[in-house]
Amino acid sequence: MGVLSGKHIVLGITGSIAAYKAAVLTRLLVRAGAEVQIVITPAGKEFITPITLSALSSHPVISEFFSGRDGTWNSHVNLGLWADVMLIAPASASTIGKLAHGIADNMLITTYLSMKAPVFIAPAMDLDMFAHPSTTDNLDLLAQRGNFIIEPQSGELASHLVGKGRMEEPEAIVAVLEEYFSTEQDYQGKHVLLTAGPTHEPIDPVRFIGNHSTGKMGIALANEFARRGAEVTLILGPSSLRPREEVKVLPVMTAEEMLRVAEDNIGEADIAIFAAAVADYRPLHSSDEKLKREEKGDLQLELVRNPDIAATLGSWKRPNQYFVGFALESNAGFEEAKRKMAQKNLNAIVLNSLLDKGAGFSYETNKVTLFDREGGIEAYELKSKEAVARDIVDFIARRIAL
Repeated sequence: MGVLSGKHIVLGITGSIAAYKAAVLTRLLVRAGAEVQIVITPAGKEFITPITLSALSSHPVISEFFSGRDGTWNSHVNLGLWADVMLIAPASASTIGKLAHGIADNMLITTYLSMKAPVFIAPAMDLDMFAHPSTTDNLDLLAQRGNFIIEPQSGELASHLVGKGRMEEPEAIVAVLEEYFSTEQDYQGKHVLLTAGPTHEPIDPVRFIGNHSTGKMGIALANEFARRGAEVTLILGPSSLRPREEVKVLPVMTAEEMLRVAEDNIGEADIAIFAAAVADYRPLHSSDEKLKREEKGDLQLELVRNPDIAATLGSWKRPNQYFVGFALESNAGFEEAKRKMAQKNLNAIVLNSLLDKGAGFSYETNKVTLFDREGGIEAYELKSKEAVARDIVDFIARRIAL
């Protein structure tokens, strides 16, 4: 069985003359054992018929948000969770611009924006269009966000944008995917435990102490470990986001609950990542009934310190376990991050600063510096949280026996 056997691939097809190659590409992917779901733009249907593609993929081709026959809704969110990879081939200049700037006016773009898996983009257009600064800037932006650009007429992942604009041949594109998956199962047999998201500390049934964390960074890490073969358990605080379906999710609400669940699961973990934004304090007393607003006077809450989950579990750490913490600081924070790493018995720590624009809570991007106990330091530029997750997982892979 090949490395693509059983893989779920969303194939996006756009309005390019190279769309005819999508038929050959689909056939090759299916022959390699992949399950292919095609999403095509309205312009793409002008170049190749969905009937042809449906026959090759054995799945109905998705183009619109709703089915024209019965009103069935095509869920781009479900596609984003189902896929092991999204491949957009051919990718026209128009679609590349929309991908770069989030112009979600068709099913393909909304699927891309919901995608939890890696995305590969194979540009296809006239040479002058490909060489135009608008196109090269958009491709550079997509690459910076963690997307993989398949360089035209080379079959390689582009580190810089050169070439003639003609879409790479289907055989070469399949080879890129095969190489990617063949080298990306390095965590097979490892059990990874992660904490992610905020905690909500109840004041009464309708009010709580919390923070702005969405859990996106921790979920990106869970997805990356799972994609690379690990068995992943995610202890997730209150969040509307969800990871890939193979990630085991244990939902929690408070810091004390997160600690109890982590204690129950830490023994099986080879690697533990403490990415949750745990509330430092909780109300000493939580009312069972909604507190009434007084006409006069202020409400005073007595707060007590929450347990430090990373420090508590760090004191239990066995020599064969690798623990990583997160430090969010409002200044440079290098020395503070190192202090926390030593105090909590961590092998490494991830520092992100509130001073960096686009980093921290509620952003799609992050900018981190990684430290380990041996003195290693690796600083990264601002990237998508999915790309940051890959950097962190790569950082760990270089330091443990896989």
